[in-house]
Amino acid sequence: MTSHLHALGFDANDPSLLARFWAGVLGWEMNDASGDAPEGDPDGGIVLLPSDDTGFRLRFLPTQQKKTVQNPLHFDLTSTSLDDQREVVARALALGARHIDVGQTPDDGHVVLADPEGNEFCVIEPGNNFLADCGFIGALACDGSQAVGYFWSEALGWPLVWDQDEETAIRSPHGGPKVTWGGPPLNPRDGRTRLRFELAPPARTDRQAEIDRLVSLGATLVDTDTDMDVCKDGTGRVTMADPDGNEFSVLTPR
Repeated sequence: MTSHLHALGFDANDPSLLARFWAGVLGWEMNDASGDAPEGDPDGGIVLLPSDDTGFRLRFLPTQQKKTVQNPLHFDLTSTSLDDQREVVARALALGARHIDVGQTPDDGHVVLADPEGNEFCVIEPGNNFLADCGFIGALACDGSQAVGYFWSEALGWPLVWDQDEETAIRSPHGGPKVTWGGPPLNPRDGRTRLRFELAPPARTDRQAEIDRLVSLGATLVDTDTDMDVCKDGTGRVTMADPDGNEFSVLTPR
């Protein structure tokens, strides 16, 4: 039994604003926040459904916490030509993005932007062979160790497609974006990660057994007492952390 990556969760000060921004950039459908909607979210979040083979949705949940440090995870968006790259950048800026400096040089071909709440993302120059055939979201680029790349390969059942110089990458056998980890040194962290993986075990399986499997791979439970109460009644989400300390959620089977 292996969980699938059901969603990438965003903490947002204004979930509706951020969901509209990413729906516009990606061309994805923004769903009703009500749990009664077919793809609604019972926790009150706003869900974006992919219009391509990305394989996971985006889910925006409200938070009062302000962003203070660079996220350990960001999108690398691809482009097919220089004109296409300029069009993607212009569309993002028109929707509320801004240019930011994270240490890139004038010779770098990618463009670094931030969404309306400061979440970083890149628009990659055309001709990037590493992201060829990965789709518009070419990668979820993560700050992380080689060990955490191995962990997520086992956790999701996704094979390693890169493993050199402590840099790792995995990709679903069904295609879609790569997930990459850049190796040391790791950037400073400050509290809860604003972007998190949300896993779901297969329908009609035992979530507790999956939690135990993830622990055996190196994950830890966060706030154990609360989470075990959640496990007992079979509702809600269980918060865990990977070997690098990044929080992720395990949802009910689906």
